[in-house]
Amino acid sequence: MSKGTLFDKVWDLHTVGTLPSGLTQLFIGLHLIHEVTSPQAFAMLRERGLKVLFPERTVATVDHIVPTENQARPFADSLAEEMIQALENNCRENNITFYNIGSGSQGIVHVIAPELGLTQPGMTIACGDSHTSSHGAFGAIAFGIGTSQVRDVLASQTLALSKLKVRKVEVNGTLNSGVYAKDVILHIIRTLGVKGGVGYGYEFAGTTFEQMNMEERMTVCNMAIEGGARCGYVNPDKVTYNYLQGRDFAPKGADWDQAVAWWESIKSDADAEYDDVVVFDAAEIPPTVTWGITPGQGIGINQLVPQPEELLEEDRFVAEEAYRYMDLYPGQPIKGTKIDVCFIGSCTNGRITDLREAAKIAKGRHVAEGIKAFVVPGSERVKEEAEAEGLDKIFEEAGFEWREPGCSMCLAMNPDKLQGRQISASSSNRNFKGRQGSSSGRTLLMSPAMVATAAIKGEVSDVRELL
Repeated sequence: MSKGTLFDKVWDLHTVGTLPSGLTQLFIGLHLIHEVTSPQAFAMLRERGLKVLFPERTVATVDHIVPTENQARPFADSLAEEMIQALENNCRENNITFYNIGSGSQGIVHVIAPELGLTQPGMTIACGDSHTSSHGAFGAIAFGIGTSQVRDVLASQTLALSKLKVRKVEVNGTLNSGVYAKDVILHIIRTLGVKGGVGYGYEFAGTTFEQMNMEERMTVCNMAIEGGARCGYVNPDKVTYNYLQGRDFAPKGADWDQAVAWWESIKSDADAEYDDVVVFDAAEIPPTVTWGITPGQGIGINQLVPQPEELLEEDRFVAEEAYRYMDLYPGQPIKGTKIDVCFIGSCTNGRITDLREAAKIAKGRHVAEGIKAFVVPGSERVKEEAEAEGLDKIFEEAGFEWREPGCSMCLAMNPDKLQGRQISASSSNRNFKGRQGSSSGRTLLMSPAMVATAAIKGEVSDVRELL
């Protein structure tokens, strides 16, 4: 088993005890909730006559169901209105901090917690959402959990978990022009497989990650779960501390100096032992696009949809299903695939640096005829910052729609949905069947800059041609 890693240190520091089942009872320092997975959890507490044990350790926002065009209350969707009302009531009754629409800090849960400084190194973090692994970018151990586990954290501030193995995923070198953090994680998942990380936490390391800003690191950690890992993290460093300093909930004054000293101490030791190590060369990573129905079915922009015989035997069945569903054939170029909708946003790529990169492509150009393209900021703060920089005007002049914050078309639990067999160029994290709102809709995952390029060209294209 691993030894001396950040994961081991944080795990040991938060271990309350070992349960008779052999599972670890792990203390959760920060619990994040939203409107989708929390109502049933609160109902379970009421049924048992239980209270929220540490309400000050739970923070709420609304993101999945909020419309991004018209956010006037009540929402047009009665179920969405019912869900936000339930969250409002549950937070009020349990004295939980809630960042609602119009608060100035509402947004996608995995965007607002870092920007508020709630997410910090050495923490254990849980949320009823798969992509909670995002917070690992700060050197936290962050888990997505189910509704019954949301109940457990509310009631006890602990989770019963099996300790993970730790795989060091090392990427070294400088990324080529037109290659972004999204390409890095799609390349890693493509190589290791969507089940490759099962039973592991991923420690992302190497000079490539050292060169990334915090938002790029969040993109990579966000999709660790898509590679089967339970969590992903990056050791904290000066980049981490510079991002956190001065934020709402970050330590201040002497407490800051003390915190940084402690954060330094929890980093993986130079002689840490890992259960596995894999190494990648940044120079070999191309702009990457998914062609199939899992995030692991990705190829470089200039590569061809793979032949079945090029794949591992266990991957061929899903590949055959993907060929049929996506209307693609083996040996077909992915470049030139016509698209209908372009979506820039999500907890993976809805932050300010993502929007800046997409705006570089959009500036002075225009969305191709017949293409629906829209940009959804990850939070109210991201929206405000983007508008202060004039990014909204760049997008609107280029023919993109500029929206209000929310999860939007990432999972389409709101009005933003694909229609019929539409095909989407998306900066989100999942390309599963029906993920973007239509049972027959198709999704191609790529970086925000690549989505902007597809919008301009009307087809899947190489961003490097517009840089």
